[in-house]
Amino acid sequence: MRFFMYTMNFFISMDDKMILYLSFDGRSYSDNPKAIFETMLTDARFDKYHLVWAMKQPVLISGSKVIKKNSIAYFYYLSKAKYWVFNNKMPDYYVKRTEQIYLQTWHGTPLKRLAHDMPDLGITYYRSQQTYQEMISAYDKDSELWDYLISPNNFSTAIFCSAFNIKKEKIIETGYPRNDLLTTISDIEIKAIKQKFNIPSDKQVILYAPTWRDNTYNLKGYTFDLLIDFRKWYDILGNKYLIIFKPHYLIAQHFDIPEALSDFVLTLPAATDINELYVISDSLITDYSSVFFDYAILNRPIYFYMFDFESYRDELRGFYLQVPDELPNDVCYTQDQLLTAISSEQFDFQRLVAFNQKFNRLQDGKASRSVIDEVFI
Repeated sequence: MRFFMYTMNFFISMDDKMILYLSFDGRSYSDNPKAIFETMLTDARFDKYHLVWAMKQPVLISGSKVIKKNSIAYFYYLSKAKYWVFNNKMPDYYVKRTEQIYLQTWHGTPLKRLAHDMPDLGITYYRSQQTYQEMISAYDKDSELWDYLISPNNFSTAIFCSAFNIKKEKIIETGYPRNDLLTTISDIEIKAIKQKFNIPSDKQVILYAPTWRDNTYNLKGYTFDLLIDFRKWYDILGNKYLIIFKPHYLIAQHFDIPEALSDFVLTLPAATDINELYVISDSLITDYSSVFFDYAILNRPIYFYMFDFESYRDELRGFYLQVPDELPNDVCYTQDQLLTAISSEQFDFQRLVAFNQKFNRLQDGKASRSVIDEVFI
């Protein structure tokens, strides 16, 4: 593959006004690449640029050419585009020209340890079937190609330098472009998103967004033990609530919700843009996912359901934060604790204010433009 990419670079001339976007390895049109792309569409400086999206399942994206990930066209544009805008680690066989610019946007403030900061657990990592050392080497080969890395706060900047073994000079500390939406969206736009997902206006919406575990997987992907009894949730919370269940995109299994609860629990595809789910929900439940860092910007209640806390902390990656002290809420270890916390509607908003001061003070709604001015102009 490296030889193939070297050959492509030899025969294909680079276009200084071409940008290639990829989000979550082509799984969706979303996240920081989407925010940067959509801001460029409103900027006259990019009127003559060629904007290209790569997706595993191509969809129509207004203002962009869309090509299939890993097709011949994909490698052509990988060679042709001066700019790459990606949000996760890419394969270690990628070859970048000296003149090309690789903007790595990443995709979250980390709670779980990453790359060099992860302990060597002696396991093989499912997605790549790599050992710990092979996984670290793959991160290093990709990060060596990065010209810029976006950081949402100085906490993440320090972690990224350590985890990815990169120089601080490569980091743009400006907040996340994808979070511009959370500070600028209007009530009219929120109402339109609710209508798109058929969300009743009289319901209290709870977004439940758990993450994956490194050590639970099968031949199709990561698996997740859903230690939830949604019937019990309905009995305690009642008709005034609607649960949006959004597992991490790496969780491969399908979750069947009983037909009798179809008006209480809504399950959405993994490719759904989670920012849209943030703004239409009144509160969030998560576990070890970094989604709570972003959701905190909305100043809405956040609940943590960590039924496997000790094993996750001690046997898997470990945390960058002191949990639960540095979280914006205490941890619920059982389903009963969680339901009591939600039904009592008690939440310490002062604790959330302090959390946002540390992690979200840069989120002023202008991160996309700041990144564009730094990298492309």
